[in-house]
Amino acid sequence: MGTLRYAELGAFLRSRRERIRPADVGLPTGPRRRVPGLRRDEVAQLAGASVDYYNELERGAGSQPSEQMIAALARALRLSADERDYLYHLADRPAPVQGGAASHVHPGMLDLLDRLTATPAQVITDLHVTLVQNPLAVALLGDQSGFRGARASFVHRWFTEPESRRLYPESDHESQSRAFVADLRAAAARRDSEDTEANSMIHSLLGASSEFATLWADHEVAFRRDDRKRLIHPTLGLIEVNCLHLFSEDGRQRLLWFAPATGRDGSGLFDLLAVIGTQDIAGHTR
Repeated sequence: MGTLRYAELGAFLRSRRERIRPADVGLPTGPRRRVPGLRRDEVAQLAGASVDYYNELERGAGSQPSEQMIAALARALRLSADERDYLYHLADRPAPVQGGAASHVHPGMLDLLDRLTATPAQVITDLHVTLVQNPLAVALLGDQSGFRGARASFVHRWFTEPESRRLYPESDHESQSRAFVADLRAAAARRDSEDTEANSMIHSLLGASSEFATLWADHEVAFRRDDRKRLIHPTLGLIEVNCLHLFSEDGRQRLLWFAPATGRDGSGLFDLLAVIGTQDIAGHTR
């Protein structure tokens, strides 16, 4: 990447950092803050980067950032879709198609996610690709940020990787499979008929999973708007929660948050999750 382009990248990052108030991203303002916007170390923390690496980016030096790092910076800096694409341009990377693991998360959804500090919550795409999780969601469901390609979709993993089902009781697998297929058919119908991403995923699953093919032939159509889930947590055992969905205007993204099932002590359950923190949970679920 050229030196001039790298300098422009650093200047753009700095300008976006300086316009954000700490309260916008859930950080305390503090009486001794000397800059109106975010500090470099705060952006690095929000993006999951080292402070030294982020400092190098703003100075227009260092190595070319990966697509995953650009996506993380765009979310940390609450960039609009146009600003996100411009950041990819400056980094000499192709802007990702909507729906993948590096999809742009609408700033409004990130704002809501930041405010949900006492309950597990995450943003996913209509094809069930997890884009961002809060710490309690990671503690409840496991870190889902490391999957790429077709495996980034939890629905794809559900039908092709048996270990992905381990956090659900076996007696719930059939109903979850049926709900996932009905939801996928509804999501595909909402997209353009020429959409290659959804069509490719469906074609792949039809060839890889006889269970998926059988359920797909039933032609059930229904978005998942709320669910009662039973999850097997490695420390807390069987947990019953309600999962609620908030859809973006175009239906491509959803904010999911989890509330204790009726009659359960929610504060106690989620307090325990916060204490336990993130663990290497076997399998991944939603």
